Amino acid sequence: MNKIYVIVPIALTLAFGGIYLKHSKEAAAQEQQVLAAKARKEADEAAQKAEAERQAKADADKRETERQAEEKKKEDDKRAKWAADTKRIADDTATFTTTAAAHAATVKKLEVELAALRAEKDKAIQANFDFANDVELTRIQKRTAELEIQRLVEMVARKGGTTAAITFAP
Repeated sequence: MNKIYVIVPIALTLAFGGIYLKHSKEAAAQEQQVLAAKARKEADEAAQKAEAERQAKADADKRETERQAEEKKKEDDKRAKWAADTKRIADDTATFTTTAAAHAATVKKLEVELAALRAEKDKAIQANFDFANDVELTRIQKRTAELEIQRLVEMVARKGGTTAAITFAP
């Protein structure tokens, strides 16, 4: 019985060892397959991630290029508008300066004409005043002459009345 105690555990150990070895090989192969699948999956994920990053970078570069092009276009439009406004202002300034010079010449001519008309008006007013003065002086002279005639007629009448009274007094 002593031998059975040794042989059975040894036989079981050997059987267990064989099963264990077979199972460990299968487990190792299965683990290798899992690790290979995991490595493939990680490689695929890394490739997808790299592709996504590359695509994102390309999209970002494209958007940046578009943004820069848009900013450049806006800047160019702004400069073109500024140049057009500057040209328009310069043209308007030149036009208005020319018009102002023409108006200044017209104003000067009209001021000279106005001064001549005012002088003519003053002359006409002075002539009217002189005429009215002459008329008034003539009226005064006429009245003075009429008064003088009346006075002389009265004097002659008085003298004639006294002389006539004397001559008619028989």
